Amino acid sequence: MSVSGKQRRLPNYAVLDEETARGYAELTSIGVYDLLPSERFWRERQPYLRQHGYELRPRYSPDWEPSWKGTLLDPTFCEDSIMLINFHVIDAKRVADNKLVAIKKFRNDSHESRIALYLSSLTDNQNHCVRIEEILPDPLDPRLSLMVMPYLRPCNDPDFSTVGDVIDFASQTLEGLVFMHRHRVAHRDIAMMNIMMDASSLYPDGHHPVRTGYTADARYPATALPRGSRSVTYVYIDFGLSSQFPEGVSTYVVGCVGRDKEAPELSSTVPYDPFKVDIFALGNLYFNEFQQKYINTDFLAPIVEKMRQQVPEDRPSAADLLHEWEGLRADIKESLYRWRLGPKSEPPLERVLNDTVAVAWEGIYHLKKFVRN
Repeated sequence: MSVSGKQRRLPNYAVLDEETARGYAELTSIGVYDLLPSERFWRERQPYLRQHGYELRPRYSPDWEPSWKGTLLDPTFCEDSIMLINFHVIDAKRVADNKLVAIKKFRNDSHESRIALYLSSLTDNQNHCVRIEEILPDPLDPRLSLMVMPYLRPCNDPDFSTVGDVIDFASQTLEGLVFMHRHRVAHRDIAMMNIMMDASSLYPDGHHPVRTGYTADARYPATALPRGSRSVTYVYIDFGLSSQFPEGVSTYVVGCVGRDKEAPELSSTVPYDPFKVDIFALGNLYFNEFQQKYINTDFLAPIVEKMRQQVPEDRPSAADLLHEWEGLRADIKESLYRWRLGPKSEPPLERVLNDTVAVAWEGIYHLKKFVRN
């Protein structure tokens, strides 16, 4: 076995000794790294997607051979060993501009695409719904279509680190809720995993689309820049459970749907207002993900308390909540935006140390600002 000149530039931990390499070669030969049945769906569509300007990773080429065969390379650090996690969605490069996109398969009899396309088509500064680039008919199954969207990253990966991060997240998600409700769409599945972000500004050199903690070549850990003043856009995704109501039609529904099952009115038999459930679910998200985890998020308390009211009629509308939030946000001191989020689980001594460092960085910030002026 050999390591080519190009491969010698790999980190040392990615190159195996002869005996270990033989073990991996055996695993490869018995199919451990073969495409899973659900991945073959995408390999079969690779030529079609290429014709439409989308390039899948080498793993999904019809003639793919593992890049580590016959070498001392650890497959773990070979990009083409990485399998999909969500088999309904695959990443791809758009050939025209080399941008990452996500391609999702869906059934044509699903209303998800209709709602997603409708919301995507509306130009509005408060539109925080995923943009639909195009929809392609599936070339092999007339029951399916392929939805092309921008590549997005989970909104909490990397973790929120400052108070300003939470303020920006709350502002954008409330705006997005107002936008959906104004257009008579109830999301009905608001949860952290259904809010994504465009994190390209945090990873100027990119990262691997599946093994997101690593660089695009899967060789080195990828380090994110702090959100700070960088532009991060949050968007709602997954309208598979959503409801859209024409003017004049009742907005009451039934069904215990969505990841958050804590809204007391959810029922499979008694009609309820799904817009009020959206309010509860977003308030519950703020409560569980921020207030319960961090010591310095009390500024959320006034709206969260109203959003989580047990009686649906006592919860304000999304528009009223946003109006109140904008007033609360205006009273938050600028310096608090840069203050780190202090985990409630943090040991006291560690908290003192981290707070001291944060104070020092705040002093440096003001010093730089003074010098510039």
